[in-house]
Amino acid sequence: MFPCVLLAVVSVASAAVKPCRIEVVDKENGWPVPLVELTTTSRVSFWTDNAGVVAFDLPEFMGRETWLTVFSHGYEMPKDGFGYRGVRFTPEPGGTFRIEIERKQIAKRLGRLTGAGLFAEAQQCGGFRDWKESGITGCDTVQTALYGGKLHWIWGDTDLPGYPLGIFHTSAAVTERRPLLSLKPPTAIRYDYVEEKPGVPRGVAKMPGDGPTWLSGFVALPDRSGKEHLVATYAKIRGKLAPEEFGLVEWNDRAENFEHVLTFWEKEGDEKRPSGPYPDGHPVFWKDDAGKEWLYFNGPPNFRCPPTYEAWKDRSTWEKVDNPRRFKTVDGGEVEVASAAVGWSGHRERFIMILQEKFGTSAFGEVWYLEGATPQGPWGPAVKVATHENYTFYNIQIDGWLTNPDDPVLLFEGTYTHTFTDNPEQTPRHDYNQFLYRLDLDDPKLKPARR
Repeated sequence: MFPCVLLAVVSVASAAVKPCRIEVVDKENGWPVPLVELTTTSRVSFWTDNAGVVAFDLPEFMGRETWLTVFSHGYEMPKDGFGYRGVRFTPEPGGTFRIEIERKQIAKRLGRLTGAGLFAEAQQCGGFRDWKESGITGCDTVQTALYGGKLHWIWGDTDLPGYPLGIFHTSAAVTERRPLLSLKPPTAIRYDYVEEKPGVPRGVAKMPGDGPTWLSGFVALPDRSGKEHLVATYAKIRGKLAPEEFGLVEWNDRAENFEHVLTFWEKEGDEKRPSGPYPDGHPVFWKDDAGKEWLYFNGPPNFRCPPTYEAWKDRSTWEKVDNPRRFKTVDGGEVEVASAAVGWSGHRERFIMILQEKFGTSAFGEVWYLEGATPQGPWGPAVKVATHENYTFYNIQIDGWLTNPDDPVLLFEGTYTHTFTDNPEQTPRHDYNQFLYRLDLDDPKLKPARR
């Protein structure tokens, strides 16, 4: 009986179907489009990778006319007479097929930056053979700081291949100053992760006490002597995402860990978080009309202090900043802030805010663009630049370090996740990871935001 079983296994292996390579591109510019779902009439779905590729390998459809429903956040196909959006094609083993999809939003999706299988579909078709996997499958909430001539990256809770949420105390990596492989797709970043052992990233911010350690307010600051310090704000989280403690931490180069500096808040009674301002979110630097330099935090900024290591540690220098939480839109409506990031554009000679909307057409998936004269405004009207249908795109970061300030290009990324929606589906490989978008600042569709 054993030889028969072996023969059957060999026969199945030899009959493996060589995939048909499907590439999805932006109809306007021919760029590959990541995060496009292609679904057969038997409800089997494929998702394009960073190369815009799907390795279609279903033997039951080979040589047969096949319908694929096409869906992508912010991109779409025209409807047919029955209201379906998709294409017909006849897949052949080793064949190729190209789908052109129309971008309906201003922002161009460049690709996923974290997680596993960034080029997995293209690899099955023979491409990107030299791409090395990171050892991470999911990353929540990114922050970046330029320190010691290198870009330092940190993320929140992080999934590993061996267990969901394998890192609870902040994962970290270092890259060159300009690590992006390209400003158009296919693109990616090769991160040098802080590891427990080769191929296994580890946490870098384990503070005493129960629960995860989350970091924010990540920035490099000089002290009086000019020495740089890489610092952040930590929060200890216990049960139902509730913070129990906030404080300040500093990076130790030798140990490759964050170390406790001070605690400035501990939960008492019903108080959910500190009542006064504290460094949170992403940093913004600005020199006011009087020539005084400031470090701002959060989006829209609600905190400032002098941009020095000493001031960052001295709570007497922390000031509250007033910024609105609602903004007018170009069509006369109003958008409420869930989170936001602010950065300087030398090309526009304005501060730019990328805003995640609270309870828009999707609960937390709509992204808007604004311009302002200072980090405290006044802000012009908001223009919607990206949408995620019943999906969340939160804790947005402007990736100013990845381009020159005077470039007519602005990049931003955020966490793509089904969390906080009623969507029962989680996009394979892509869910709970960072996606990168590009805005061309000379795009006429952004003109209404200019003051």
